Parts: sequence; structure tokens; C-alpha cells
Amino acid sequence: MGSASVYVININRALKNIKSDILGDYVQRESTSIIIFTNKVVLSSNFQTIEKIIKNIENINSDNIKTSWLSQSKSYLKITGIPFFIKNTNIFISVDFVEIAIKSNHIFNNLLLISKLWVIKVFLKSNMAIVWINI
Repeated sequence: MGSASVYVININRALKNIKSDILGDYVQRESTSIIIFTNKVVLSSNFQTIEKIIKNIENINSDNIKTSWLSQSKSYLKITGIPFFIKNTNIFISVDFVEIAIKSNHIFNNLLLISKLWVIKVFLKSNMAIVWINI
């Protein structure tokens, strides 16, 4: 899917054109789907706008695009302000590293992950990460 940030920019531009206060934060491509994280719950009119953008992306067969839907997760945790690279190294923070940190922290006792978590670099030239956890 090329650069996800380009798609986020295009999605945000289209949402702004319809005067929506929804903003795309991140695009995650899975093997059979595309997950778009937004700052608020998306309305059906926003889904239609986002679908039009996705259908116009090169290398995507629009015949295979199914109707959009909201995540079935009832709650999530978005952790911000985490350095993307581990201190004094060029090693980026990985999903495995975050999972170990979660398991060793008492705040997350009895936490059940309903899907894999994501570690996202905030901006291309930034050293900050966001961790999304569906619980």
C-alpha cells in the first residue's frame, strides 16, 4: 500500500471537504483488510467518503472492497509519548517489547487483548510512537 501517511493525508483532505470533524490518525494494512484509525467514531457519511478514497487507490481491486464497519472492540487504549527508538540505540520499539512491558506492569493485570496491538511511528521524522491496544 505504499506510504500510509499519503493515504491519511488524502482521507483527511476529503473529510475536511465535507466539513467533518473526523480525522484519520493512521492506516494499517492487514492481509485481507485495511484498518483506519480515527480521532472519533465515524458516521456513515464519513464511511462513504473514506470508501471512495480507498476504491481510487492504485493496485486495489475495488470489486473486492466490502462495506466498512466499526471495530467490534468496545474499548481500546491509545498510549502516546513513547520514544520510537529504545534509548541510546537504533532499535525501534517492537510489539514484543510492548507486550513484555504490559505483562510486567500491575496496571494491566487481568487485561485481555482482543487483537494484536500496534506500534505506530507518529511522523516519518519523529522519534515518538503511539501504541494502540484493543482490550
